[in-house]
Order: sequence, then C-alpha cells, then structure tokens
Amino acid sequence: MKICLPVNENNGLNSTLSEHFGSAPYFMIVDTDSNDCISVLNNNQHHAHGMCRPLEILGHEKFDGIVVGGIGAGALNKLMAAKIKVYKTGYTTIRETVEAFKGNQLVEVNLNLACSGGNGSNGHHCN
Repeated sequence: MKICLPVNENNGLNSTLSEHFGSAPYFMIVDTDSNDCISVLNNNQHHAHGMCRPLEILGHEKFDGIVVGGIGAGALNKLMAAKIKVYKTGYTTIRETVEAFKGNQLVEVNLNLACSGGNGSNGHHCN
C-alpha cells in the first residue's frame, strides 16, 4: 500500500511531518511494504486560507491514502470527493507514522476532525 504524508524536509523515513497538510514544503509517497519513498515538492504551500489544491500537486502520483497531522475542511472535502481516505497521526516522523499505519492505529479523518481557520464552528484548531 502507498500513503502520502506532508513533510517538512526530504529526508526519507526520517522526515518530520508537517503540522498542516496544505502548507507542507513536500509530500512524501511511501510504500508501506518496502519503505521506498518518493518526494514531491509542494509548489502551492503558500496559498490563501481555503485555497489548497492538493490534487493539482499530487494528481500524477499513485497512492491509497493520505496521513496528516492536520488538514482544513476545504482540502479534506476535495480529497473526500476524489474518494481518497485521509488518516490522522500524532507522530513526528514518517517512520513512526508508517508503523502506526501498518498497525491500524490511525483514525480516519472526517469533517469533525478538520482544522478550522481560527474561529471555525467545529472548534478544532491546528497548532
């Protein structure tokens, strides 16, 4: 299985996860069977709130799900509409997150778990 993770640097399994999906400098596609990693530069990391375009950046990559520390409702809605599963992690590195994913320890994200822009009605904020 292949998963996509937003990361702060291109450092393979030792890359640290970005706290927020759309603002990550890179996305890392990881094969959870082989631990092979492919890095994708996020050239849309500096966007206005609610204007994240994840599928434009990742559209040519093949993966089965996305694992995030945080994600806004706009990006989550776009991914859900494309039938892409999104999972939440509290781990710091790809290595830890992949192990948790393989152990079925990650929760699938729904709109109730999405980050708000600061005064969102759902009360969830991402730091």
